[in-house]
Amino acid sequence: MTRDEAERILAEAELVVCAEDVKEAVKHVAKAVVGRLSGEFPLVLAVMGGATIFAGHLLPLLGFPLEYDYLHATRYGDATTGGELAWVVEPRAAVAGRTVLLVDDILDEGITLAAIRERLLTQGAKAVFTAVFADKQIDRPKPIAADFVGLQLPNRYVFGFGMDVKGAWRNLPAVYAVKGM
Repeated sequence: MTRDEAERILAEAELVVCAEDVKEAVKHVAKAVVGRLSGEFPLVLAVMGGATIFAGHLLPLLGFPLEYDYLHATRYGDATTGGELAWVVEPRAAVAGRTVLLVDDILDEGITLAAIRERLLTQGAKAVFTAVFADKQIDRPKPIAADFVGLQLPNRYVFGFGMDVKGAWRNLPAVYAVKGM
């Protein structure tokens, strides 16, 4: 994608969630996570690259000790539809015996998050909780429901606040929908 293409996509996009509502959604997730995990010493794993922005806003609001690491598994790459799951980076921290908080940007079809959760449990995690910034409302069942959800989004191709469109615009403080998608 070129800079001009990225700027055209944003110029034509529809604002779905303003920056202030994004901040409130992160606070909502943080409060729920603190209520459930503050007595633990969890391993927090961010799913790269979408969870980077969400994790960066969420972690400072969690006022308890935790360990942080990341993993990278994707079905999308720079595409707009999911394909086969690819494991790019495994977590460096051992998950065996640990309570894990898996942080991701969006629960779309749920296939990636369910596969990651299952892999962590297979590796011996004591428990795996999932926190997503957004849960996309699709018209079919998902293989997983997130434990902590910031907000619900319509079944459209969205970007901003960690979610990308063809690799661009993860850095936006608000959420937009691509025109016609």
